[in-house]
Amino acid sequence: MTDLLKTLSTAFSAAIQNAFGEDWKGTDPQLKYAANPAHGDFQANFAMGMGKKLGLAPRAVAEAVLAKLDLAGIAVGLEIAGPGFVNIRVLDSYLEAQLSELQADPRSGIRLAEKPQRIVLDYSAPNVAKEMHVGHIRSTVIGDCLARVFGVLGHEVLRRNHLGDWGTQFGMLVEHVSALGWKPGEKHEIGDLNALYKESKARFDADPEFAERARRRVVALQSGEAETVALWRELVIESKHHFAQVYANLGVLLTEEDYYGESYYNDMLGPTTEELLASGVAVESEGAVCVFPPGFSGQDGGPVPLIVRKKDGGYGYDTTDLAALRHRVRDLKAKRLVYVTDSRQKQHFAMIFEGAKMAGWLTDDARAEHVPFGSILGDDGKPFKTRSGETIRLQDLLAEAIERAGALVAAKTPGIADDEKQEIAHAVGIGAIKYADLANDRIKDYVFSWERMLAFDGNTAPYLQNAYVRIRSIFRKAAESPSPIQAGPVSLGQTEERALALQLLKFGDTVEQVERSLEPHRLCTYLYDLAASFHHFYEACTVLGAQDEALKASRLALCALVADTLKRGLGLLGIDVIERM
Repeated sequence: MTDLLKTLSTAFSAAIQNAFGEDWKGTDPQLKYAANPAHGDFQANFAMGMGKKLGLAPRAVAEAVLAKLDLAGIAVGLEIAGPGFVNIRVLDSYLEAQLSELQADPRSGIRLAEKPQRIVLDYSAPNVAKEMHVGHIRSTVIGDCLARVFGVLGHEVLRRNHLGDWGTQFGMLVEHVSALGWKPGEKHEIGDLNALYKESKARFDADPEFAERARRRVVALQSGEAETVALWRELVIESKHHFAQVYANLGVLLTEEDYYGESYYNDMLGPTTEELLASGVAVESEGAVCVFPPGFSGQDGGPVPLIVRKKDGGYGYDTTDLAALRHRVRDLKAKRLVYVTDSRQKQHFAMIFEGAKMAGWLTDDARAEHVPFGSILGDDGKPFKTRSGETIRLQDLLAEAIERAGALVAAKTPGIADDEKQEIAHAVGIGAIKYADLANDRIKDYVFSWERMLAFDGNTAPYLQNAYVRIRSIFRKAAESPSPIQAGPVSLGQTEERALALQLLKFGDTVEQVERSLEPHRLCTYLYDLAASFHHFYEACTVLGAQDEALKASRLALCALVADTLKRGLGLLGIDVIERM
């Protein structure tokens, strides 16, 4: 399909060059969708900036460009407004041709990337020996959406679930369970592990002798001592079983093949450190080996280090993240690294990336990006927890979402069969949680509200799912009519039809925006606007009741395109559609 924005931008750029010479080749015409349809479909804002540089009135610049502009068969009646904005209205015939292409496009207007890349996407990252909790939602669903977007654009996505499975806490845990009589090969439930973690942490903090034994266990673990490794592996296996249950319930793409714990990089820590020392990027400082990325200073004004090797010879998160980045660029040949973690780690990753640039691992050919996000808050504006102040288990939250959605479905559709009710409740409940997270600008905190996220109006998953259900019901009625009606070519007559057509043609561009910006809320906003545009169209334009058969077919075609786009768009968010509510 034609990229409408790109087509218009290319035509304007050529006109700017023809009007003002080679020095203006490739000038961005600053095209955007018009905020007010009364002013046209698109607006070009190049004239103001160019006018300042040329010493000309912006309107004169715009007039000179329009004199060279060729949009024959695409747009008509271009107008210069205000100080020099150019308003563009696309021809109905051109929009109809685009919709015809969209009807035949199995990708719903999503274009493949011109230069597909291998992308390593690091997200979710729960800790072994702990149950996943509400704090894991954001990284998991944001990362899952980005994985789907990268994939549909044709990129090769290497998902990496960076499990916390190494370090002091495991020496602590292994020492504690060993003292309790655990033996390798025994089965233990994740709930037991949660309690054991709390017990071992309390003991570590209160008992210096235990703490010392736990530290020795860390050394034993790192050196591969058989019993310690076997008990550690028991903790990892049971934790992975729990993670798989949560991911299946949540409906995300992560599988066990995507699990790459901190332990995976253990053998890379020494070589990474030696390379940094040999290149002079790392230096010895107060007995430790450190990298001092430029531009980072502490409260005392002194430089802040990345500690590559501690005084005692051990390694920490800084080393693991540097080794992982080095491996992903050098061994996996990734061209783009994307890390989805909370905003509190912003400086950490900025320093890691800068250190990697110093080492020559990140270059113009390979880049790394941090995707930070805010917190989920309760009504009190504090981190979302249970009434008793406990961290909310993610499985409990998902179960409550399904239960609440089930009650809404039962009220909306009395007498529905239990199996269908459960299927719908799962799609609505899980979809509501995901959408409430993704629809917010990820960098901002948001308040968790069951009432708002499960509402059937407003910018929510149930609203979008219900729009899809409404369209499917239209087609069921069309099939049941004495003379079944089929969708046909689109003919744009009314304002609402035209507005819906323009909205449909934005989808591919929106998906590309998400890939560039790493902001899923852009897709949510688009889908909400599409559903709202559909409802305006449906209220103003009779579909099955239209007297003219060609008009019926045209409007059914618009309905079908909306349904397909909603389904694909929600799918990119990891949300299921349903046939009835």
